[in-house]
Amino acid sequence: MATYPPRHSFTSNEIHDIDIVNNTIAMVPESYSSHQHRLLPITLPPFLLRKVVSEIISTFLLVFVSCGVAALHMSDDTRVSQLGASIASGLIVTVMIYSVGHISGAHMNPAVTFAFAVSKHGQFPWIQVPFYWLAQLTGAIISSFVLKALLHPIKNLGTTTPAGTPLQALITEIVVTFIMMFVTSAVATDTRAVGELAGLAVGSAVCINSILAGPVSGGSMNPARTLGPALASNRFNSLWVYFLGPVVGTLLASFSYNFIRFDKSRKSEPQKTPSLKLRRLQSQEAASAADASDIA
Repeated sequence: MATYPPRHSFTSNEIHDIDIVNNTIAMVPESYSSHQHRLLPITLPPFLLRKVVSEIISTFLLVFVSCGVAALHMSDDTRVSQLGASIASGLIVTVMIYSVGHISGAHMNPAVTFAFAVSKHGQFPWIQVPFYWLAQLTGAIISSFVLKALLHPIKNLGTTTPAGTPLQALITEIVVTFIMMFVTSAVATDTRAVGELAGLAVGSAVCINSILAGPVSGGSMNPARTLGPALASNRFNSLWVYFLGPVVGTLLASFSYNFIRFDKSRKSEPQKTPSLKLRRLQSQEAASAADASDIA
């Protein structure tokens, strides 16, 4: 009977933590060097279920808020303005990133998950992509039908449809998704970025994009956010635009940021800018040292 290597505890729930992957590979004995035995503990970690549930919940809440305010705005713009709907969409993204970003990465978007898997710096295992997609689509669809029950008799539950031609909507979705993913790549995959502001940065990008793209394409930037309301509202006009646009936008943004980022191997690497937390600690230490010298 075959004996498998023992399970090793993970010190973090971050799915993009390269150190965890490297350390786990190093802990697997050479006698179990087959690709399948070495890969399985890494790509299917014991806490994958928690990540999947996290994606279901976060995507559910994302769609519930963003599509809910959009539905109220479409039914009566005196209830919720276009600006208010855009701000709410950005804020829910910010809240979810700070709530579950340390658990699942808070993707909430199949296009973002796909881009992280394709990107060499995203370090997202391909075998986990279907689990994330299923979780995101499940959360979006359930949320949309909950909205359908709560907002009855409103028929349009925040669906995204082109205001002009499908080509105009497609280009708009590519551009605004590019902006969102470019910011996400910076704050989520680059150690030189100020990670504490990730939620605020990505949420602000979503808010800005929604203000700009809302009147043109609906500002979806997310296939799951489009599919859920489309099923609940039974409206499938130009659905392909909101599948193709975000995927192209996220891939272009991911490749673009990977091109301009500074690798550690480069000799001309700039000095890393300390985070806000580190700068605050340094300021406190400097102040304490100054006080001590004054007392002396």
